[in-house]
Amino acid sequence: MTTLQPPYALAATQFPFPALAALAGRLPLGGGREVALAVLTVARLAHVLLPPEVLPVEERQARAQGARVWLASLALPAALRVPLARSIDASAAGAAPMATALRGLASAAAGYLDGSAALEVDRLVRRLIASSV
Repeated sequence: MTTLQPPYALAATQFPFPALAALAGRLPLGGGREVALAVLTVARLAHVLLPPEVLPVEERQARAQGARVWLASLALPAALRVPLARSIDASAAGAAPMATALRGLASAAAGYLDGSAALEVDRLVRRLIASSV
């Protein structure tokens, strides 16, 4: 069934990480939610390394700096701080370093992510690898 849109209607936008956002939304306040939000933030930093939305290096560096400041304010498990910081730093470097860092983060955060969220991160890693070849 197709829905008819008025000729002046805007095309619907598709949020790239609905499972990560849903996970963060349904977890109680505290560690699990903050981990999900941190992974979602890193995923959004990584998403702009994929065509056609590739941001210039200067903008990626500014976003990474803002994410570092925000990350410092979170109460995160110690085991996730380094993989998160590496992923944020890699977001300014490019798709290949980001894929490596994000794979490490996914492994470290596996106990906090549900199946759908982990699948979104894995899909993102594969897309980053494909775009850097």
